[in-house]
Amino acid sequence: MRKRAAVLCGAAVVMAGTLTAVPADASPSPTAGSVHAAKVTWKKCGTTDYPTLQCASLKVPLDHANPRGRQISLALSRVPHTAKKYQGPLLVNPGGPGGSGLTLAGFVASSLPKAVAAQYDVIGFDPRGVGASKPALDCNPGHFKPVRPDTVPSTPALERANLNRAKAFAAACGKKYASVLPYIDTVSAVRDMDSIRQALGARKLNYFGYSYGTYLGAVYAKLFPGHVRRLVLDSIVDPTGVWYDDNLGQDHAFNDRHRALMSWIAKYDKTYKLGTDPDQVEAKWYAMRAALAKKPADRKVGASELEDTFMPGGYYNGYWPYLAEAFSAYVVKHDPDPLVEAYQNFAAVDASGDNGYSVYTSVQCRDTSWPRDWNQWRKDTWEVAEQAPFMAWNNAWYNAPCAFWPTRSRQPVNIANSQLPPALLFQATDDAATPYQGGVTVHRLLARSSLVVEQGGGNHGVTLSGNTCLDKHLAAYLTDGTVPRGRGEADAVCKTVPDPKPLTSKAASTSARGSALHGLLGYRG
Repeated sequence: MRKRAAVLCGAAVVMAGTLTAVPADASPSPTAGSVHAAKVTWKKCGTTDYPTLQCASLKVPLDHANPRGRQISLALSRVPHTAKKYQGPLLVNPGGPGGSGLTLAGFVASSLPKAVAAQYDVIGFDPRGVGASKPALDCNPGHFKPVRPDTVPSTPALERANLNRAKAFAAACGKKYASVLPYIDTVSAVRDMDSIRQALGARKLNYFGYSYGTYLGAVYAKLFPGHVRRLVLDSIVDPTGVWYDDNLGQDHAFNDRHRALMSWIAKYDKTYKLGTDPDQVEAKWYAMRAALAKKPADRKVGASELEDTFMPGGYYNGYWPYLAEAFSAYVVKHDPDPLVEAYQNFAAVDASGDNGYSVYTSVQCRDTSWPRDWNQWRKDTWEVAEQAPFMAWNNAWYNAPCAFWPTRSRQPVNIANSQLPPALLFQATDDAATPYQGGVTVHRLLARSSLVVEQGGGNHGVTLSGNTCLDKHLAAYLTDGTVPRGRGEADAVCKTVPDPKPLTSKAASTSARGSALHGLLGYRG
C-alpha cells in the first residue's frame, strides 16, 4: 500500500535534552551508576496526537564495511519511558520497505496499555533512504501520476508502454543514486538498527515490527542474536520466498480478499444495489474496470488507478464501506465523483509515496536475485492472472524495475535461529499481503517462538487494532516475557473481530485505532 505516514521531525523544535539509558535487559529505572553516555540528542517534536514525541538524528556509515567512509543520517523518534521499572528501548517498524516509522512510535506508545508503554522508550526510525533520513531517495517523481497504461497487457503496445515505464524508473534510480543503491538493502538497514542500539547505550533491543518489518526483525535476530531481548513480529513475511515468489503468492491472496469484499457487498444489496450474488457483483466490478479503461473518471481514475484504489481493501476491511459506496455510485448512480475521491484518499501518490516506492524497489531489487528475462515474468504472471486476475499484473508492473535493476543482488538471509529468547508472532489466517503460511514458516524457523493466530481474520497488521484477545498476549509478553505454549500449529488462537457495517448504520466506519494503524503501515511486499 502506497499511503505513507507524515514525517514528524519537521515539527517545531523547542528544547534539547540528552538521552540516558540502561542496558535493555535491566529492570530498574536508570541511575547515575548504571547509565552510559548517549550519542544522540533528543528534541521535542510533539504533535496534538503524540505530545511527548521527541526527535533526533544519528550518523551511520553508508557502507558498514567501511565505518570511516561516507556517513548518512537516520531520523529517529522517541516516546520516553515514565515508569520506575525500565525495560529498555522498544524499536518499532511499520514495514514497506520504505515506510516511515517516526509516527509509529507515538501510535504504539499510546495504544499499548499505559502501564506497559511506560516501561519502554518506544523508538521509531526512518530506515536509510526513507522520509526524514538523508539522503531520502526519490528516483522518478510523478512515476504514478495518472492516468497510467492499463496494467493488463492485452496488446503489445500496452506491454511495451508498461515495460518502458519500468525500465525508465530503474535507469533513473541508477543514474541519480549510483553511489547509494548498493547499500540500500535489508542487511544494511539491520546494521543501522544495531547502530541505533549502540547509540541508545543498550546491551539489547526489544523489537516490534509489522509486515516487511517482520523480515527486518528476523534478519536482525539472525545477525545479532545476542542483542535481542524481546521480539514481536506481526503479519509475517515468508522469508523463503523473498521476493519474487512472495509477490506471486500475494496475487492469489489478494484475489481471495477482493472476492471477500464482493461477498460483503452482496450481503448488503439493500444498501449498494449491486446484486445478492457475489459472482454477479464481481462481474460488475470488472465491467466498471473495462469502462474506466476506455474513459477514465475525471481524467484521473483509469483501470490501473481503480486497482490501486481497491487494493487497500485487501489490507484492511475498515475501508470496505467507502469502497462499496464509490463502486455503487459509479455503477448504479453513474456518479464518478465518489470513486475519484476514494482514489485520492486511498491511492494517490504524493512526495512521500514517491520516496516510499523508490526505497521499496531499491531494497527488494537489491535483497535477492530477480528473473532478468522478461519472458519468465510474462509467463508466470499470465498463469497467475488466469486464476487470480485482480492484482496479478498490477503487482508485476509494480515490481518490474527489478528485472532491469542497475545493481547486483545479494543472497537472501536464512533466518533460522536457535539462539533467541522466546519470540511472539501474530498472523491472521486470511491476510493477503503476507499470507498465513509465512507465519507458520517463521514459527518453525525461530526456535522457542510462539504463534498467535487470528482465525478468520483478513487484515494486515492485527495487533493494536481492536482485537482484545491478541492485545492481551502482546501486553503480557512486553510486561514480563510471557508467551502462550500450545501443542498444535498455533500456540494460541483468537477469533477475528466482526466485519464492518455499511456507513449508514450505527456501526459505521472504521475505528480510530484501526484506521490510524493502517494509515501508518507502509507496505507492498
